[in-house]
Order: sequence, then C-alpha cells, then structure tokens
Amino acid sequence: MKVINIKTVKTKPIPFPSPYCPSWEQPGGQSQTSYTVQYVKVYTDEGITGYGPTLGEVNDIAKQSLIDTDPFMIESFWNTAMRGLEVSYNRGSYGGLDVALWDIVGKAAGLPVYKLLGTKTDKIKVYAATSRLLDAKELIDEISHIISLGFKAVKIRFHRDDWKEDLKVAEAVRASFPDLTLLVDANQNNVSLGYKYWSRETAFKVARELQSLGVFLFEEPLNFRDLDGLKIMSDELDMYIAGGEHAISIYDYLEHLKKGTFDIYQPDVILGDMGITGIRKFGIIADYFNKMVMPHVSIAGNFALSFPAAAAAVAGLDNCPFLEYSYDPPFLTQESQLFYLKDKFNVDSDGYVKLSQSPGIGVEVDEDLIARYL
Repeated sequence: MKVINIKTVKTKPIPFPSPYCPSWEQPGGQSQTSYTVQYVKVYTDEGITGYGPTLGEVNDIAKQSLIDTDPFMIESFWNTAMRGLEVSYNRGSYGGLDVALWDIVGKAAGLPVYKLLGTKTDKIKVYAATSRLLDAKELIDEISHIISLGFKAVKIRFHRDDWKEDLKVAEAVRASFPDLTLLVDANQNNVSLGYKYWSRETAFKVARELQSLGVFLFEEPLNFRDLDGLKIMSDELDMYIAGGEHAISIYDYLEHLKKGTFDIYQPDVILGDMGITGIRKFGIIADYFNKMVMPHVSIAGNFALSFPAAAAAVAGLDNCPFLEYSYDPPFLTQESQLFYLKDKFNVDSDGYVKLSQSPGIGVEVDEDLIARYL
C-alpha cells in the first residue's frame, strides 16, 4: 500500500446562531459570526482513505514526506517531520496527517486504532468545557443543562477584567453544585488585546481561593514559559495545576518535566505536531515522571475528528483522568460540531463516551453532506 495523494478540505463559513466571543479572546477580541470545518484526507493506492483534523493547508514538505510511502511507516514520518527539528515559519501542524495515517492503518487492519495501540478501556470519562464569560446565573443555568446530559465534570472560564469577579462566579457555581467535579481555566497563555494578565501574586491568590472551593484542576494560571512560577504553584497547592495546550511538539515539555511544573499536561492533537503518536508517546513519558495527561481538544469544526483521535491516543494510558468535550450551547453543541459525521458519539449517563468499534479512528465523514458546504 502507498500514499498517492493528500488533500485538504475546507468548508465555506458556517454561521453561528449569534455572535460568539470565547473567554480567551476577552476583552479585546472581536465576536465570531461563523466557523469552518477543515480536515485532511490521505489517499492510498488500495482505495483506503484516512481522515484527520487540520488547521490549514498541508505544505509541500509534508506531501514529499508521505507520497509514494507506506502509510504504516508512521514512525518514519514522525522522525522526518514531527521531532521538532523543522522550524519553518507558517508551516502549520502535521498532527492531522499523523491521525489520517492511523486512520488508514486501522481501516486496513479492520480494527479501531485504540485497540491497535493496546488499550485498557473502551470508554473515556469526559468533562464539559464551557467557553464564554457568562454571569453567575447564566452559567448556573447552563451547567444545570450540562449535568442533565450526563456530564459529571464541568470546566468554567476565567478572563474577566477583575479577577475578583472571576472568583465570585466560581463561588456561585460551587454553592449551586457542591458535588460537581469543577475545573477552572484561566487562559493566561492566550493573546488577548487589552487584558491585564495576572502576576504571580494574583495567580496564587486566585489559586488558593479555588483550592478552598474544592476545584479539581486549575488550567493555565500563568504563562507557559514561567516555569519557576508554575513549579512553586504546583509544589505548594494540593489542587492540580495544568497546561501545555500550545506546545509545538512533545519536546517543548522537556524542561517542564525536569523542573516539575505541571501536574497535568494538555497536548492537543493539531495545535502542534502531536497527533495520536505524540500524545501516546508523551503519555508514557509523563507517567514515568508521575504526571498525568489530559489532552486539550480543539473546538467547533475540528472537534468531530480531534476528539476521537485524542480518545484513541489515551485509551491505553493509566494517567489520563478526563478528556475534554467542548460544550457551550447554542454555539458548541453536538449538532454544530458533529453534524458532518455519519455516526455521532454521545455522553452517557455516567459521564463517559463509549469508543467506537469501527475501524480506524472510529468516525466516518459524510462527504455528500460536506459537499453542500464547499
């Protein structure tokens, strides 16, 4: 079997029901009115096609690395393109190509990728990741709806002008849901015009208050490069400190592991050169350091392929407590994020997503439906 072609598919803008502005772009960000679906297709000479999520066009270097090669040679592609050696500007991520190769391998073998990798489970515990800065009442109403769907854990966002207002919302949520597994994302590693990023002193004040509320995880309380601050915070707090979604490759985590910064690492399939291979590799490395992994999963048009890829990567790991499931109606819903899949995946009443037994990454794109949006 050989790779014969690689194609990137991108839909026309798909409108949101109303203007949407996620928390990490507040207060200076512009509201989004639409999103797109993007994915990469890798074709083989035996008629098997692999799918992977992507954030942009596949460049010529990646195509040269793969065309006329055996798609089973995934480690060869990793060593050629994904070891963090190439630093060409604007080349984009190769993570989706790695996913597409695994999709081909699974389909050729007639098995789901998570089983090919060796698994410990056939279901993944998830948390619902909200995305906006709602007021306390709006957020409480939304969380009530989320819990009714089966979720047992919810992540809320901080990024208000005044961190004290962030805490007031968290306190209101905890008072309304005393038994909920609560996660908080500060998003202190995202570019946001006009936002007053926290000092270490502020981050520690907020963290101590959240710990008193029984928060399970505090995500990105400081910049990714503030290794000393993250190290101190991780050492002094019992609450888990998490981050790392913007790492370009797994090798960006080396100094963090050596210093002992994060308790939980959050690689993303496509924000960097991760893919299924990278998350699986790093998950094993993190376990050696007694750390956990809990992949970040990209939202909206990428979620339908990013989630099953991340799930396949972590199903065999013993150090992954949850997987992110973006949910924030009416913008991030099953309908808006999974509409182009023939078979949807659902959260059950215990807060798990059952892994598909279909070959490959376990989902099938409805090409006829996608054609309406091209």
